[in-house]
Formats: sequence, structure tokens, C-alpha cells
Amino acid sequence: MKNKKIKEYLLRIPIYAFTLLFVVLPLVYMVVISFLTKASTWGFDLTPTLDNYKKVFEPFYLNIFLQSLKLALASTLLVILIGYPFGYFMGRLDMKWKRRMMMLLMIPFWTSGLIRLNGWIIIFRSNGVLDKVLMFLGITKSPLKLLYTYPAVLVGMVYFLLPFMILSVYSSVEKMDWSLIEASRDLGASKMEAFLTVTLRLTMPGLLSGVVLTFVPSMGLFYISDILGGNKIVLIGSVIVEQLTKLRNIPFAAALSVILMLLTTLFLRIYKRISGTGELEGLF
Repeated sequence: MKNKKIKEYLLRIPIYAFTLLFVVLPLVYMVVISFLTKASTWGFDLTPTLDNYKKVFEPFYLNIFLQSLKLALASTLLVILIGYPFGYFMGRLDMKWKRRMMMLLMIPFWTSGLIRLNGWIIIFRSNGVLDKVLMFLGITKSPLKLLYTYPAVLVGMVYFLLPFMILSVYSSVEKMDWSLIEASRDLGASKMEAFLTVTLRLTMPGLLSGVVLTFVPSMGLFYISDILGGNKIVLIGSVIVEQLTKLRNIPFAAALSVILMLLTTLFLRIYKRISGTGELEGLF
């Protein structure tokens, strides 16, 4: 029995070492840097300061955080409205069509995200595919300015994050006990009542997992806003990249990252409290 426990501990050592080296230490390093002073040229001085966190709470950066939060909420809401029905009906298909739909969901991941974003540029640009279709149908008479706008960024966010919601909801639907739906109908519940009281509750873990997998990344998907929004839509991720690459203010970039990490942790804690579990449906 003791030998078995010793073997289990030995097998866990590589996992603990990996977590320590590639998760814990980088996070500690980032937090420590956030309390240091920017060097005159590159890097940082070892002089401790709270100025980086004071700067985070300036109106300019608070407004960027608020803008990032609004975009995350809007994209999450759209992903729910589109992804939940898709995942639900996908879970009710026969095995043949489930495999086909799963393949269609996986195909976009085989292509670079930057290439797919360039595809949206072709669609949204002036006199692009969408403009020509709208003018051909007589909906518009002149080209629209769709590229480098808030709707373009929102569409890009929804496009990138939608598969995560679909897969999460699909996983919950797959595990459903459909006899409960039949029982509720036999007891006099309408289709809508059966959906709200049984189906929605049983698929809530998948829905909440999809919300987490959508909301959390959307706060930092800066390259989508940079490519589809130009300089008009600025997210907190864009500010962090700018501080690192252009302004070379590593401590302030670390402070912004710490605040973003704390917001993410708070959201995950809320998810854990609501769902009663720390696992994400369908992916872990």
C-alpha cells in the first residue's frame, strides 16, 4: 500500500514541477514586476512603487476597461442567442449528422485565425462581398462603411467564440435524460414550460461553461479589434501590447495584466458559485 502511494506521488512530481515552472512562477514574476519602476530605456528598476496601479485607475484606462467589458458582454449575449439553439438542436440529431456538424465546427480551427480575419476584411471592406450583395438586392444604393467599426469587431468576436458555446451546450444536451421531458409533458406542462423547467435547467452547466469560455477570452482578444476595428476600437489587451512593444513600460503592462487576471478570477468564482462546480462542461 505504501509503495502504491509512493508511486502516485512520484507520478505527480512532473505535473507539480510543470505547474510551478510554467504557471506559478510566471504569475508571481508578473505580480512582482507590477510593483516596480519603469527603467529609463528598457526593462525596470528595482525601486518599489504603487504608481502603476494608480495609473490603472485613471479615467482613460478605466474607460478602456469599461469598453472591453461592454464588448465582452455584447459578444457573449449574441453567442448565447446563436450558440444555445444550435448546440441544442445539434444534440438532438442522429449520430451521422452529429459527426458531420462536429466536423464543420472543427474545420475553422485548422486555419490560422489571422487568415480567417482577413477573409472578414474582404467581406466588410468598401465595395466588398457584402456591399455587392446588398446593392444587388437593392437594399443599399452605395457602399457602406462596415470595416473598422464596432459591428465589424462584434461580428469577429462572435465568429471566433461561437464554437465554444455550441460545444458546451451540445455536451450538456448529450447527457440529458429525455424521459424527464416526457414526464413533464405527461403531467400537463406545455412545450415552453417543459423547456424552461426541465431542459434549460439540465443544460445550464453547458450554458454557463459557454459563457465563461466566451466572456473571459473576449476581454483579451485584442488582435480582432486591431484588425477589424483599426485604431477606433481599443481593448485592454491592445493597451497591454502597446505598453510592452511601443512604450516599453513593462511594469505598467504587468499591472494591467494583473487587474485583468483578477477580473477573470472573479468571473470564474461567480461561475463556480452559480454552477456548484469548477469544471467547464464539454471541454474538461
